[in-house]
Amino acid sequence: MRTGIATVCLSGTLKEKMQACAIAGFDGIEIFEQDLVTSPLSPEDVRKMAADLGLTLDLYQPFRDFDSVPEDLLAANLRRADAKFRLMSRLGMDTMLVCSNVATATIDDDGLRARQLAALAELAGDHGVRVAYEALAWGKYVNDYEHAHRLVEMVGHPNLGTCLDSFHILARDWDTAPIEVINAEKIFFVQVADAPKLSMDVLSWSRHYRVFPGEGQFELAKFMGHVVRAGYTGPVSLEVFNDVFRQSDVERTAVDAMRSLIWLEEQSAKWLEANAANGAAGTVAGGPPAPARRRYPMELATLPQVAEPAGFNFAEVKAADTAALETVLGQLGFEFNGRHRTKDVQLWTMGHARVIINEQAPSGSAAPAIAALGFDVDSPVIASARAQQLKAPAVPRKSQANEEVFQGFAAPDSTEIFLCQGSPDGTAAWINEFGEPRGFGEGLEVHSGGRSAVIDHVNLAQPWQHFDEAVLFYTSALALEPQPYAEVASPSGLVRSQVMQTSDRAVRLVLNLAPLLQQDGTRHKTYQEHIAFAVDDLVATARSARERGLNFLQIPANYYEDLDARFGLDPAFLATLQELNLLYDRDGDGEFLHFYTATVGSVFFEMVERRGSYDGYGAPNAPVRHAVQYDHLHQLTSSTHSTTH
Repeated sequence: MRTGIATVCLSGTLKEKMQACAIAGFDGIEIFEQDLVTSPLSPEDVRKMAADLGLTLDLYQPFRDFDSVPEDLLAANLRRADAKFRLMSRLGMDTMLVCSNVATATIDDDGLRARQLAALAELAGDHGVRVAYEALAWGKYVNDYEHAHRLVEMVGHPNLGTCLDSFHILARDWDTAPIEVINAEKIFFVQVADAPKLSMDVLSWSRHYRVFPGEGQFELAKFMGHVVRAGYTGPVSLEVFNDVFRQSDVERTAVDAMRSLIWLEEQSAKWLEANAANGAAGTVAGGPPAPARRRYPMELATLPQVAEPAGFNFAEVKAADTAALETVLGQLGFEFNGRHRTKDVQLWTMGHARVIINEQAPSGSAAPAIAALGFDVDSPVIASARAQQLKAPAVPRKSQANEEVFQGFAAPDSTEIFLCQGSPDGTAAWINEFGEPRGFGEGLEVHSGGRSAVIDHVNLAQPWQHFDEAVLFYTSALALEPQPYAEVASPSGLVRSQVMQTSDRAVRLVLNLAPLLQQDGTRHKTYQEHIAFAVDDLVATARSARERGLNFLQIPANYYEDLDARFGLDPAFLATLQELNLLYDRDGDGEFLHFYTATVGSVFFEMVERRGSYDGYGAPNAPVRHAVQYDHLHQLTSSTHSTTH
């Protein structure tokens, strides 16, 4: 599949965009007219630069408001088109996108439109270029791709074809099956974009909320399957209008875009295989039955296939000063299993829950933060190869003889992901690399909780400009399934929360996009990241932790009054919850108990107990947690501020 991207998708100058597209591995680009008009590069310079970078110049766009106009305006439009065709000759480009008219159209007559498009096609032929006519979803008279194709057929000129844009088709819920009966020679170009399902006018939706494939909710694999069955062989190009993407790092966005096309190519191949017996002929009246299997002119590449992770292997927290982390883990009941024999890391365990404390922080002032996650997979080498083909940067890990070699790569938020060889009993061979404590903190009492525990979920904070990128990354590289996102109220605004999980819930990853608070000219995070551990008896765990001096997140009394009003809990049970700062939730499937520790750096821990088949995260309690943490953060900030003045 030939890949392309419109320059309008990216931030920066035309030169920067072209360089980023080449680095990301695109075959070609669409040049958005404004990018050329504002560039100091001449058309000849752009043409040479593209050739030097190995990029083809596939489409010049957009040419707007041409059809359905009176004769005097048509003459002006043809003069404008003639100038653009001459410009395209200097660029070495042979295809121009013409959008259906949304502004100056005054005559609703297909015969007139066909005659005007014929005049445009004849002029294009004189210049040796082609015109791809596209039905905009908000076109005044032409807003349906089948309508646009009928006009192309009416004209019957070799230099006039159609452009199929997934957004304009899927945003209007048009049936995509008829694409298969379009003559492939008349499909001059294909553009793809995903989008979340929103209830708003389609123009605003299109101009601000498109995302790359895999980051929205459109059935793009089905759309592409029909395009492939039609026999199309040209570029598949991204055209994504998104305010965030156009403010983000250009190279990083280009890589994210390329990852989305690689993912889409694989998903489209899977769709074709799954629907091999239901070809166009079987869904569009009048055709012969489709063959069960066939090869198509467009070859779709696939990636190494991997199963979803079997579970968390470990979580790693990095800090320059580890004393506070050591204290909290010990108070929770984790057992210290010693230091690594060759690396400056510690291992703490409770049952199958494993936490690595990495002392190799980048600077002496680095506060504790989640640095890495390990996942159990069937084949770490194959899973790593898949991730790297999806543009995930490899993370090297030095290993000496007789040490397990982890396959690693970096997630969009810089969290390092390590793939571990899973074992049926949940053990990990690398634990043997940790031995007797050496240089362990003086005076720290270490407790062995003797409790069974596993990592229940991990909550990661995502930079605002890379949230969609993270969703696609974990979907494509780790085979996690995104769930419907939720919004949680906090004192600093709504926090968007996106759960990514395996089908058996063995891995639950929660991605949070939260607002930033600006205070005294300094931007502070109003949220932190955390690791949640599931235990069999949360009340006993909390009592033991309290005896060891754990600093719990203090829950206000108002919460427990509301809890009683909502659930009518047994008074003794309610008193226990309040005594231990435990939170509670219940649904038709079961109950959920949990508590939080105070924050250390940007990390805190959560202990949970799931009763019955409860499958959530205590969402009604999230605003309480956010409010308490917010208040605590500002108390610390105010205290620090007062001591420095």
